[in-house]
Amino acid sequence: MADAEAAPEGEGEEGGKKKGGGLVVTIVIVLVLSLVAAGGGWFLGKSISGKFITQEKKDEIAKKAAEQTAIAAAEAGGEKKGGGKKEEDSVPKLATEENNVVQLEPITSNLAYPSESWVRLEVALLFGDKPDEKTAEEVHQDIMAYLRTVSLQQIQTARGFEYLRQDIKERATLRTEGRVKDVMFRTFVVQ
Repeated sequence: MADAEAAPEGEGEEGGKKKGGGLVVTIVIVLVLSLVAAGGGWFLGKSISGKFITQEKKDEIAKKAAEQTAIAAAEAGGEKKGGGKKEEDSVPKLATEENNVVQLEPITSNLAYPSESWVRLEVALLFGDKPDEKTAEEVHQDIMAYLRTVSLQQIQTARGFEYLRQDIKERATLRTEGRVKDVMFRTFVVQ
């Protein structure tokens, strides 16, 4: 009976050694795989970062950029001197006094919370009658002041954005005593 009890205890000790050895093997395998993954990531990062781009390719890219800059400068200079496109040939603007729309200058402001978040907004005002530049500038300043009171949490959903749009329209209508019929958002970027 003592022999029967001794045998299972011995097997238990050998089983314990096997379990301990299996843990060491698993740790070694995980370390080797981690090193292989790190090496592959380093190589991929170097190849993506452009370190493997040859000098010829760099020169070619710089030459194309210089050509495009020169072309853009020539076109801009030609238009200023009258040698470019005529105003009649260009695409007409949508925001004109003829259709009672005034496009405001882009509004860039920080939000109330978090204060490091910025918003850039471009809007156009639709007047019911002839637009007034002074009134449009007052609306511009009012919108900027309002944006400084808005938090990011208020505008990060579709419903929050719609509330913002309605609030700005209401402010513009009140500021102009009903002469602004609508506020059209052209761009809205939060950073």
